[in-house]
Amino acid sequence: MVQSRRGIITDWGGVLTTPLPETISAWLEQERIDRAAYRDVMRTWVQEAYSGGTRNPVHALERGEVEIPEFERMLADRLRLVDGGPVPAEGLIARMFAGFEPIEEMYAALRAARDQGVRTCLLSNSWGNGYPRELFAETFDGVVISGEVGMRKPEPEIFRHALELVGLEPQDCVFVDDVESNVAAAVELGMTGIVHRDPGETRVRLEEICGISLTSLL
Repeated sequence: MVQSRRGIITDWGGVLTTPLPETISAWLEQERIDRAAYRDVMRTWVQEAYSGGTRNPVHALERGEVEIPEFERMLADRLRLVDGGPVPAEGLIARMFAGFEPIEEMYAALRAARDQGVRTCLLSNSWGNGYPRELFAETFDGVVISGEVGMRKPEPEIFRHALELVGLEPQDCVFVDDVESNVAAAVELGMTGIVHRDPGETRVRLEEICGISLTSLL
């Protein structure tokens, strides 16, 4: 353990929760939504949102510039059921993310890191979904939700805002996210980056980077 980063900034969905593809797949199956229609709209909107493309509904939603019911209507209009019928717009986002489950290993790792003097911060691009805020006080020193601050990853301003909340410089922090473009943006600012794929792997990397022990979580 030769490194000693003093802060961990982490994403929420897909890092502290079950993976997004699994959650979305279960939702599509449950509501009998045509997968091809969903893939078509998401391929366009999400790729544009995370590749520096033109502004689109995802940009607006994540910055809090569009009301959730309006976004739900825009998305529902692009979707269809497998029988060709319409997808109900009301409550669409809540239904999409209803299957998210917390990954206790990751929460425990963050709490253990915090107990060892490492500052922790949540940095999440929100789709207007609910968060388990009852877990936040014991886990994080700072919380940044994109729609509440009018900024979104991978914009550098939102990373700087998170750094200010925990009172650290970029070189003091490690950033964890399951979206590679977000990690690349954090690294560009001077942070150490972890592309999250597996809780165990991320825990080991955090031990190495922060110079702490999280082996008691095993």
